Amino acid sequence: MKGDKLSSMLADIRACTLCQHALPLPARPILQAGSGARILVAGQAPGSKTHDKGRPFDDASGERLRNWLGVDKETFYNPDCFAIVPMGFCYPGTFEKGGKKRGDKPPRPECCATWHPQLLPLLTNIELTLVLGQYAIDYHLAAAGKLTVTRAVQSWQDFWPDKMVLPHPSPRNNLWLKRHPKFEQTLLPLLQARVQQLLGH
Repeated sequence: MKGDKLSSMLADIRACTLCQHALPLPARPILQAGSGARILVAGQAPGSKTHDKGRPFDDASGERLRNWLGVDKETFYNPDCFAIVPMGFCYPGTFEKGGKKRGDKPPRPECCATWHPQLLPLLTNIELTLVLGQYAIDYHLAAAGKLTVTRAVQSWQDFWPDKMVLPHPSPRNNLWLKRHPKFEQTLLPLLQARVQQLLGH
């Protein structure tokens, strides 16, 4: 019964065109979820490459994220291992200034307001939520007050073992990683051990 309800919900989400008026490309909600998933990846919104491919984190950011987690593609894209539910399901477009792209726009708020309260309660086996980026922090860690990514990563023990904040694995964050070496030296081994435990390895 629960699996049927989740399948129906995912079909509804993937057919959603609620914010089409504000999108630069045709609506293409991208997410992944299975009733057996024990790990939730809560990101921001698909980029243009993800929109084209139709699969989340199928890029350089995804390679780094899977390395951080210590899992291969087959495991990562198994919806009964990992649920991937970003704050926005469609590519929101980019900011432009002087004819040059200046980064992606924020996730559309309609997704979170409309679908998250219905979808997340169906993922009853989630034991670890990986929170990527400021918008995901504001939603999933709202009870902790306003936190920056850096502060949330530094305060990891406040949320462990149910949640962990990660910097976005984009190559754009190479400078952040260089400035915060303890993330990779100290936190990633803990994260990988927890992931392996939850996956039953």
